[in-house]
Amino acid sequence: MSSTVTAFKNQKYDELKKRCMEEGRLFEDPEFPATDESLLYSKPPPFRVQWKRPKELCEDPQLFVDGVSSHDLHQGRLGNCWFVAACSCLALKKALWQQVIPDWKQQEWNPRRPHGYVGLFHFRFWSLGQWIDVVIDDRLPTMDGSLIYCRSNKRNEFWSALLEKAYAKFAGSYEALDGGNAADAIVDFTGAVAEPLDIVKGKYREHISEQTKLFEDLMKVHKRGGLISCSIVPSSFNEMEAVTVLGLVKGHAYSVTGIQKVTLEQTFLCFKSEKLFMIRMRNPWGKREWTGAWSDGSEEWTGVRKSERSRMGLTVQDDGEFWMTFEDWCKNFTNVDICRIINTSYFSRHKTWEKKVARGAWTRNENPRLNRCGGCFNNTATFLQNPQYVFNVRKAEDEVLISLQQKDQRIQKKEGKGESYIIGFDILKVELNRKYRIHKIHVQEKEVTSEYINLRTLFMRRVLKRGRYVIIPTTFQPGITSEFILRIFTDVPSQFRELKLDRPKVTCWSQLCGYPKRVTEILVHSVEGLQQQDLSGGADPYLTIKCENEKVVFPVQEDSLSAVFDTRAIFYRKDPTQPIIVQVWNKNFFRDQLLGQVFLPATPSDPRGLQSLPLLDKAGREAADMPGKIKLKVVSSDDLEEL
Repeated sequence: MSSTVTAFKNQKYDELKKRCMEEGRLFEDPEFPATDESLLYSKPPPFRVQWKRPKELCEDPQLFVDGVSSHDLHQGRLGNCWFVAACSCLALKKALWQQVIPDWKQQEWNPRRPHGYVGLFHFRFWSLGQWIDVVIDDRLPTMDGSLIYCRSNKRNEFWSALLEKAYAKFAGSYEALDGGNAADAIVDFTGAVAEPLDIVKGKYREHISEQTKLFEDLMKVHKRGGLISCSIVPSSFNEMEAVTVLGLVKGHAYSVTGIQKVTLEQTFLCFKSEKLFMIRMRNPWGKREWTGAWSDGSEEWTGVRKSERSRMGLTVQDDGEFWMTFEDWCKNFTNVDICRIINTSYFSRHKTWEKKVARGAWTRNENPRLNRCGGCFNNTATFLQNPQYVFNVRKAEDEVLISLQQKDQRIQKKEGKGESYIIGFDILKVELNRKYRIHKIHVQEKEVTSEYINLRTLFMRRVLKRGRYVIIPTTFQPGITSEFILRIFTDVPSQFRELKLDRPKVTCWSQLCGYPKRVTEILVHSVEGLQQQDLSGGADPYLTIKCENEKVVFPVQEDSLSAVFDTRAIFYRKDPTQPIIVQVWNKNFFRDQLLGQVFLPATPSDPRGLQSLPLLDKAGREAADMPGKIKLKVVSSDDLEEL
């Protein structure tokens, strides 16, 4: 996560505060004025709005009263339950909300230094890898002396209302926050990686084993600082905010505030304690709760010790927060957004991920070589014009996490736009030594295609085999321009980077010594019929391919007499008359042993299938006692100028 902070609209908090103190005035924000245009862009407000400062609403305004709590927030007259749910999640993690509300002690009202208050606050949001500092004045929209939008349950506490105003300014207006995704707000607050799960499609309702795995995963995420929200997708628009018979609201975002295993009291002559999987949620409305089993005050709680109920924070009041069993949660909710704070610290006792980040853009250019908005794979003529990024999987298998996030479009809602583009990505398995952009798709192995969806963030986790891969992020339609951030997490370093060059650079040295004329790609499939080389009855073969001054080393295939490599190499050849040499080696502790080699002709033809060639000795002779054959083919051999 970037440590740099950028001032939104170039408004710098310290400079503005200093100027207001010197001039002895309260700050009035010219970039987000106290007018109807800051509230709504589609129509005027249906009621008379008065903008008032907290001091005009109560005698003792405070940023925080008795700390920060998920109970502080109540949704107002705006359809932003998703934002309020995200704030409820944020309030649970001190280390996270202190990033969003920086220097909060200095921002707090101080009755001992009233001259130091200038009606100016600032908040920070994470956007495409950068923290953006947003300043606001403290004029809040009210009606009849009460806040219209988000408010605290304490009349003199204002952190939630001020945070909402800063977020509305960041989005362009309050109305731009009408409808959204809690995961998007959580990512904006934390820089977390959001993973959506469909509970119904994942069949977590039917399979208890999968349900148990999901519970353990959510509990681990919650304990390690991640944030979780959930919802019930309505079957039609008419069901939006409809209440189920058990008190749950459809089309409404809930924040998950607790996940734990609860021990039931032992009954007479029963010495085996029973544990229940339980989950706690909060309704952003601050009221209307689950009325089924384990709801507040239900008889099921009599089976739980009083000390356990106290530890869980159980309260019998309509405050919007409630417990339910995880089984009931899976049966009633349809979707969950898991926002992980992925651990990249080397000093942690938990699993550490290697993170790489690229901030890029889909840009339009009339020159196909420079165009970077080619659309999805369906657009065969332009697909490879998109940005391309290469990474390595260095283990035999490695779980790879990929997050693609596009720029937030909400600020364009005033212009009738603002919807997220349909985005996705393809992962291609490429040559082991690929260094330049791909120009021919038919020679690549398409490994993974993500779903294409109009969400701000797209997440995928996939186990990939050892090799080199290129990931190509795209919009679905060609010609669409926007910024994006691509994040990739692996178990070991991946050498992730953008492929920017189409071919080797022309330099003074290359002009003197020769510039590549031809590109040759070779696929080595397997080696068969090797002789025993170790006591276990196998061998530890690996390959090298030599072409002019370049050598590519393929990974060792341990304990095998018939090794499958299925790996490519690519060479930019200055002198196509020179042969390409493929060697098979056996890995030894002291000194590796050459098992045989193959000399490919200087200008190989393009065979229709794999060729099975015998291994030769150092002198290039085929002897009766030489072990094995190698299966390979020249995938292509092209003139560099034609690519």
